[in-house]
Amino acid sequence: MESIRVADYMDPRPVTFREDESLYEALVALAHSRTGGGPVIDQQHRVVGFLSEQDCLREGLEACYLCEPLATVADMMQREVLTVSADDSIVELAQTMMGPKPRTYPVVDAEGKLLGLISRHHVLQAMVTTMASCFAHHPPR
Repeated sequence: MESIRVADYMDPRPVTFREDESLYEALVALAHSRTGGGPVIDQQHRVVGFLSEQDCLREGLEACYLCEPLATVADMMQREVLTVSADDSIVELAQTMMGPKPRTYPVVDAEGKLLGLISRHHVLQAMVTTMASCFAHHPPR
């Protein structure tokens, strides 16, 4: 499993956001994506932030109460984002994910341009695939 790369299991077409998007647009995109968040990208597709469901909760509640969405993605997003490379090892990423790190990471190239997204779910898929090939020869008890 050590040789399995992030690129082998990442989502190459994740939900993304722009800083100027409204709270409502972001909530609609999140609701349709079935993910807990996504990268915020600039015009050159470089990752400039990350927007999670949790980031939207406070502003979303206020918008529902006032019936007017006041916030933009730029107001809510996290500006410090941990990213990974497509060539990174799934094993190393899994070890990082066992700690208090994010559940989801944007996958970027050397210039910080978005290539995809990888989550704990994707890492678990890699484990299942690896286990399936192992257990084909040695069934679990």
